[in-house]
Amino acid sequence: MFKKLKSFWSLLKPFKNIYFLILIIFIVWMTFFDANSWLIHKDLNEDIEDLDSKIEFYNSEISDDQKEINTLNSPGGIEKYAREHYKMKKEDEVVYIIEDSDSLKIKTNE
Repeated sequence: MFKKLKSFWSLLKPFKNIYFLILIIFIVWMTFFDANSWLIHKDLNEDIEDLDSKIEFYNSEISDDQKEINTLNSPGGIEKYAREHYKMKKEDEVVYIIEDSDSLKIKTNE
């Protein structure tokens, strides 16, 4: 039994050193309790990554919109856009809209 107690005290020997105790307390404090803790930095880094992905998405949307603006500014661009998206026509022409059967929305009575 005395050997077990002696081995137990030998395991606690580093904890008798005041510098070691202060280092352990400092590490625990900086990891969990401080305003600049590791946990807060981890959350902030995740937020930064999310915002960076949003920036990339919106920059690609801006470039797509810029391309569409350039096509609309070309001669006949607005007319082409109006014909394709709003199904507009000139006064002396007839427009036939042909839709495939798989593109039609079928209403079912349930």
